Amino acid sequence: MNPKIDPKREAKRILFGVIGSLIMAVNIKTFVRAGGLYPGGFNGVTLLIQTVCDRFFDLTVPFSPISLALNAIPAIISFKAIGKKFTLNTSMIIVLTSILTDAVPSMPITEDTLLISVFGGLINGAAISIALIGGTSTGGTDFIAIYFAEKRNKDVWNYILMGNAVVLLVAGYLFGWDKALYSIIFQYTSTQTIHLLYQAYKKVTLFVVTAKPEAVYQAIYEVTNHSATEFAATGMYSNEQRKMIYSVVSTVEAKVLIRRVMEADPKAFVNVVKTDTLIGRFYQKENY
Repeated sequence: MNPKIDPKREAKRILFGVIGSLIMAVNIKTFVRAGGLYPGGFNGVTLLIQTVCDRFFDLTVPFSPISLALNAIPAIISFKAIGKKFTLNTSMIIVLTSILTDAVPSMPITEDTLLISVFGGLINGAAISIALIGGTSTGGTDFIAIYFAEKRNKDVWNYILMGNAVVLLVAGYLFGWDKALYSIIFQYTSTQTIHLLYQAYKKVTLFVVTAKPEAVYQAIYEVTNHSATEFAATGMYSNEQRKMIYSVVSTVEAKVLIRRVMEADPKAFVNVVKTDTLIGRFYQKENY
């Protein structure tokens, strides 16, 4: 039986995706092309192919057909491995971004390549983050990142950054190493912006010392659908018996959960610890 469709969630998914694609298209025409940069992922590959066709074959190739062709294979894999709804929504964003990139007029606002690299990277990362927060993506290597995040519980954005180095090496060899080096700044800024804005897959460990373990556990379960582990605890100063509840949640869930825990037990002692590595079964809410 298919899960019930939430109209508000679907509207949010589409709205955030459209906003992300529009920002990305404007960014390409305003910053990326003005600086001769290669933003990484399939957009970078598309721009590289366009430049090669223009410089060596005197052919002007539109952005759309190249981008759509490159995204076809990961979209098919995503359709099977991640989810139909997510893939269809993302495919719509890919098509929209491609069309807008061809349709939006070129609007360079500065010739300073360093400024283009930094601010273009910030805007690119923000566009990708907006789409991800909405429950879709801008496609390409995002398919790969979402697959590992959803199915393997791994953050691979930095690995994608390393993979983009191949495109930069080719671009640097063919068109000059200065553009390739500036593109590294662009990609690094973009990746770090995503890390800052999109934290759904970052984890924290929650330690709650409480006299009301059942109420605290109920709050954890209702907010995160996670279980928890209970330990017996004794206050060393007061010698009073307490319980310690241990659970791992996402950083996004933690913000809501801490408030709910304190409502359940105003005298609870809560310690939140950053979690870098997690091995074992962990429930991750599907975002597609």
